[in-house]
This record gives sequence, structure tokens and C-alpha cells, in this order.
Amino acid sequence: MKLPVLCHPAGARMRSVGKNMILRFITGLLALTAATAAAEVHDPAKVDEPIVRVYGARTMGAKGLFGVHTWIAVKPQGTSEYTVYEIIGWRLRYQDTALVIRNRNPERWAGSEGELYAEKRGAGVGELITRIDKAAREYPYANTYTLWPGPNSNTFTAWIARAVPELEVDLPATAIGKDYLGGSVFARAPSGSGFQFSLAGLFGVAASGVEGLEFNVLSLNFGLGPSGLKLPLIGRIGSVRIDSALPAPEQQTATP
Repeated sequence: MKLPVLCHPAGARMRSVGKNMILRFITGLLALTAATAAAEVHDPAKVDEPIVRVYGARTMGAKGLFGVHTWIAVKPQGTSEYTVYEIIGWRLRYQDTALVIRNRNPERWAGSEGELYAEKRGAGVGELITRIDKAAREYPYANTYTLWPGPNSNTFTAWIARAVPELEVDLPATAIGKDYLGGSVFARAPSGSGFQFSLAGLFGVAASGVEGLEFNVLSLNFGLGPSGLKLPLIGRIGSVRIDSALPAPEQQTATP
């Protein structure tokens, strides 16, 4: 006696294969939609709100074993591309400043993919962009570059972060130069909060609610904070906490 087609084992297998194909198609379609939406979020031409991002990437050659190069990218509201602020030391061979302000893809540097250390976007960020531009143009070491212990590209990023603490930048242990304070020994931590004691960027200690507690020995950083464990060469074991929204202004109580 023949089984009905729908009850035949071969028919059951065909139905199972058909269901799997449909599920794969739907899953692929959803993944493509999500990827497209993510690309649109990162495409400055499709994002109208102001954005600030702080990135870092391993430096070129043997230096990359020890440290990263960091930079700040801003996109004012209504613009279609990012402006990047960074220090590039070799430029001093040909001109009198290592400060570079230009439009470029902020997510890569010298062929390496950048790691995002901080981001602010939306209401109030336009004012931060104005302050970042002012602080960058007032950077006191633009015509000086020293790979170790600074001033270098990370000294510049820390300078901006101290001037604009709302960014809440938590630089990794591999951002060698972030602790260089020039002729000073006391300052706010590189995030712009807390405090720091540093001897020429070679020895010191820093503590804040952003970085946690860090010790600097010959520009090698060891620390523990909200983002995890910080170690030389490795940089960080853990994940950076990124809050893209600025905190709401504190409500001021009217005095009767």
C-alpha cells in the first residue's frame, strides 16, 4: 500500500529542506538590513547630528608593539564628512607644525582599523566641537615631537580630553605620551577628571572615575578601572564604556 505523498518520508525531507531554505533567506535578509542600517549610522552624509569620536590604532613598524596613535574626529551638524585632529611627527621635517587638521575617514589610520575610545553625539555636542577646535589650535607642543616619553600624538589627545572633560576619554595603557605634562607635575588625569602626578611622563600616578587607578613606570602603564585591567603592550583587558549622550544639565534650584 502506497503512502500519501505528504506522509512519505521523502516528502517530509523536502518540506524540511524548504523550511530551512526559507529560514536562511529570512535570516540573511535581516542581517543585510541590519548591516545597511549600521552603515547608514556610520555614514556622515546620512547622519545630521553633531558627532565627536576619539580613536586609536597601533603605530607602524616595531613601534606598534608598544604603542598606539590616537586622534579626534568631529562632524558638526549638517556636514557630510569628518574633520580629524591629530599630531603627525614626521611632518616637522617639512613644516613648522606637526598638527594636522583635515577631512579624512576617521575609522582608519595608516592601513589599520581604529579602535573607538569615546563618542559623544546629539544635543550639546556642537559646543564641544567648538571647544575642541580652540584647544587644538592652542596646543603648546605643535612644533615639537618626541616619540618617548612625549610630547607626541597621545599627548595631544590627552590635552584635548583635559580641555573637554565631557568627552570622558579613557585612553589605554598603550597611549604612551598621554602622561606627559611638560614642565608641570600636577594636573587633571588625561580624561580631564580626577588628578595626576607625573614626572616628565616617565613616573607617576593618576586616578579618576573614568580611568580608575593607574601607575606609570618609564611610560609603561599599569592600572585597573571601569574599563578593565590596563597593561603595557596589551593596552587593555576589558571593554571601553562608551556613553554617546552628554549628561543632562543639572537642574538649578531657584533661590527664593
